[in-house]
Amino acid sequence: MFYDESNPPEMMMHSEDARYLKREVCSTELEVHPLDKAIVVNYTVTISLPEDIREELVDLVDNKMTGQKVIRLRSLNEKTDISALAREVVERCKLIHISKLPEVEQLLYYLQNRKETAKGPQEKSVKSKKSAQGLLDPAPDCLSDSNLIDNEIPSVNNIDDYVELLYEDVPSKIKASALLLRLTRNPDNLEELNHHATVLGALTRVLREDWRKSVELSTNIMYIFFCFSAYTQFHSVIAHHKIGALCMTIAEHELARHNSWREDVEKRKQEIANQPDNDQMIKDYEKANKKYQGLVRKQDQLLRVAFYLLLNLAEDTRVEAKMKNKGIVGLLVKALETRRNPDLILLVISFLKKLSIFLENKNEMTNQDIVAKVAPYVACDNSELSSLAVRLLLNLSFDKNLRHKMIDLGLLPRIASLLGDECNQAATVCLLYHLSVEDKVRSLFSYTDCIPQLLDIVFNFPAGPVSIEVAALCINIATNKRNTQIICEWGDGKGIKFLVRRAFKFKDPLILKMIRNMSQHAGPIKSLFIEHAGAFAKAIKIEKDEDFVIECLGTLGNLNHPNLNYEAILERYDLMAFIQRILKPNQAEDDLVLECIVLLGTVALDGNCAAMLSKSGIIQVLIDLLNAKQEDDELVLQIAYVFYQMIWHEETRIVIVSKTQVPAYLIDLMHDRNTEIRKVCDNTLDIIMEYDVEWAKRIQLEKFRWHNSQWIDMVESQQQNDVDDDDIYDDVLTPYLRDDGLLLYEPNFDEDVLMENGLKPEFIDEEALRNGLGPAHEFPPGYEPYMQEFNPSDPRFLMHSDPDVNSYYNSQTFARPSSPDFIQYHDGY
Repeated sequence: MFYDESNPPEMMMHSEDARYLKREVCSTELEVHPLDKAIVVNYTVTISLPEDIREELVDLVDNKMTGQKVIRLRSLNEKTDISALAREVVERCKLIHISKLPEVEQLLYYLQNRKETAKGPQEKSVKSKKSAQGLLDPAPDCLSDSNLIDNEIPSVNNIDDYVELLYEDVPSKIKASALLLRLTRNPDNLEELNHHATVLGALTRVLREDWRKSVELSTNIMYIFFCFSAYTQFHSVIAHHKIGALCMTIAEHELARHNSWREDVEKRKQEIANQPDNDQMIKDYEKANKKYQGLVRKQDQLLRVAFYLLLNLAEDTRVEAKMKNKGIVGLLVKALETRRNPDLILLVISFLKKLSIFLENKNEMTNQDIVAKVAPYVACDNSELSSLAVRLLLNLSFDKNLRHKMIDLGLLPRIASLLGDECNQAATVCLLYHLSVEDKVRSLFSYTDCIPQLLDIVFNFPAGPVSIEVAALCINIATNKRNTQIICEWGDGKGIKFLVRRAFKFKDPLILKMIRNMSQHAGPIKSLFIEHAGAFAKAIKIEKDEDFVIECLGTLGNLNHPNLNYEAILERYDLMAFIQRILKPNQAEDDLVLECIVLLGTVALDGNCAAMLSKSGIIQVLIDLLNAKQEDDELVLQIAYVFYQMIWHEETRIVIVSKTQVPAYLIDLMHDRNTEIRKVCDNTLDIIMEYDVEWAKRIQLEKFRWHNSQWIDMVESQQQNDVDDDDIYDDVLTPYLRDDGLLLYEPNFDEDVLMENGLKPEFIDEEALRNGLGPAHEFPPGYEPYMQEFNPSDPRFLMHSDPDVNSYYNSQTFARPSSPDFIQYHDGY
């Protein structure tokens, strides 16, 4: 049933003295064997001597010594009676007291249910397994298969013997390193090896001196330190022996040697191409190529162990910085370019992914064209390799230039094809989101299968709002018109209906933001939203989530469709009361206020709605808001746009011009630093000038003053500096000057004053004077160089005689203004 292997304590005395010894087992500890089906008995023996010889032998014999017994259970299987076997073990092993029977049963039960970890009695290495980084342990190929150790079981009691072998020839060193490697692959032995006085130092010496002599020897020793590197508490030991720097040196040398081997094989291949009938040359090539392939396999294994060891050590960012300074990025990129072993490539990309989170490493990767070297592994047959490649690209995609590089290499369709893979879906969505930040790239999504797959993800998403990454990608994609058309055509033309239904069912503001972006595109797309306008308006009144309400307001604000009856919507859902309440200063957040103003600008397109707005007193509310938020360019812009839309309708125009100070505010804003605000104000004031003469004069004067502000400043400066010239021109300039020294229109000049200064009536054009011009369109001598050109026919100063203002402005239709802050796309999450 079982047999045992004992390691009894050794006595440093002669055999004839043994008759005087009395041994007693004082303590016993039981544990399972880490690899085999066996129980390990660790015991302590107390030795006592007769009094007559105690003084003679006291220096030769220790009072307490330890030993170990291994009880192997060859026939233990799932059908074994654990209780019966436990009793047999206790009866046959005198070291185990009967009181330990329950503990023995527990250990046997554990062994019975433990999965097999070895292939046979002679193989003590655990099966390869995945580490925390998801990488395979490089164990199977690394262990030496030399016949020198096939029949030898390593033991921690023989470490000194293995150390002695490290001082002999290379085959002996390989044997010793292989035996020590088998010990280190058992985590329970690491502490024992670490506390040994010489073993790690001897291994370091051999690696430093003989790594060029044998790839197998180097691999074995590096793998021993790799076993230590799996545990953070041993990193200081590895750093003490400077194994990391030595590994980088070895890896660099092996990569350079590989290039030499490959060039030699390529040279032989070229010779065969020149002499295809030379059989001897063909045989030499085949032999050399076979040798080359064997060397490459061994070298790949060495590089795997070296890079994996360095990856474990790089958990400490200070150590990682040292690796970066020694050129670890270059080594990894070179390995990525020249090696083809999938396991090695997997490890290299994983290491690069870890390094890429630091700017310095990312910049060095950029200089070495990392994207082009990773591109072949995106959407490749190896799913793990493809997943790591996508994650590396995700880290790199924070750099705008690298994003452009990915697009230039045509990676977008290949990345989009991974959306269907659930394992890679999260990283793929994030990478596609980063790529969609660029406006030019969004249009390329319509040429991939990304949009249908993305919609499948949205509609198959579990109950509740979709993930923020998926929603952010949808929001960005929806800003492109062609992409929106594809979304609308999805599901037999029911894409919008499905999206609206899901957004309202799960109260998802991000999906609603996507719908809002879709609604901003002109053309037939807007008509698809008309049937949902009531749902948006109702949600504005009843929903409590402010983000949801904002998106509903924004969507309605985009629907400037002629077939949409906004008057009925405002009345049915009583939106005017809601808007007036929101627009009161300090009553709501600015985002909500802004969307309400945008909605007002849209409904003001309709004459009946505009009349409703003017009767509700909303104009004064907007003026008060303009005073309160005059530093917010976006709010000011949209308020000015509401006035622009209302000024087109006669009923609201009369109210604005005659009963409010809107024109005065627009005049003040006419020279705002924001280009869009100036544009809206200019167009609105031009319409006011067509219908009100008094305001036309004030507006024209302000435009003239602004247009000739430089000339006016020069006039004032010249008056102060040139007294003689002032005497000549004072009378001429007096009618133009106010108390504050600025030019002023004076249409009714005294003719006598003009004659006293020598100006003849035939040179005076009264109509020109009324329009702000001097006599005969001339100005005092010496001021012409400072006067900006003033063209009476300039539309900015021209009083249109056509009473039908629409005929003039039909060719200058004014669309809703926009500023960069108002563009609706998701630029962060």
